[in-house]
Amino acid sequence: MASFTAIYDACVLYPAPLRDFLLRLAQTELFRARWTEEIHREWMGAVLRDRPDLSLAQIERTRRLMDEAVPDCLVTGHEPLVEALRLPDPGDRHVLAAAIHCQADVIVNPKRRDFPATVLDRYGIEAQHPDEFACHIIELDQDAVREAFRRQRAALRNPPRSALELLEILRRQGLISTAERLRGVADLI
Repeated sequence: MASFTAIYDACVLYPAPLRDFLLRLAQTELFRARWTEEIHREWMGAVLRDRPDLSLAQIERTRRLMDEAVPDCLVTGHEPLVEALRLPDPGDRHVLAAAIHCQADVIVNPKRRDFPATVLDRYGIEAQHPDEFACHIIELDQDAVREAFRRQRAALRNPPRSALELLEILRRQGLISTAERLRGVADLI
């Protein structure tokens, strides 16, 4: 069983390549990945706003597949905590409430200022950029991360991508150190 829990905020569940990589990391079972229905609504709304070529049915399918791919991913029962929490953006309180409720160790979000350490420290939670988070997972088990990345690349068929092409995509999405670490073993992927 995983020894720590991470809440994935909506902004790491869209764009798709970042979401796919983080979901495949969750499947390594090195940690427990969690999110909420409200987090789903946020990332899905962003996709529908940015990608009018996609239908709600397509996005709902992705949501269902995410929930199936990561057992026990949905946090519920956190709602009563929301009103008592204070963050720079009140719209982020539900994420912190979920993290507190499920005793998460980490909130994965690229904007650490949204979750100040002065607030999170009270609950023993840390905010981590997805690149920092992925690098920590690499430190736990580089082989498991390499296999997760290999599975992600193998699933890409339209269009297929080389390992280096996919690493470049992840680098452009902010996983700079992660891409660099995996680049060193790209010939094995």
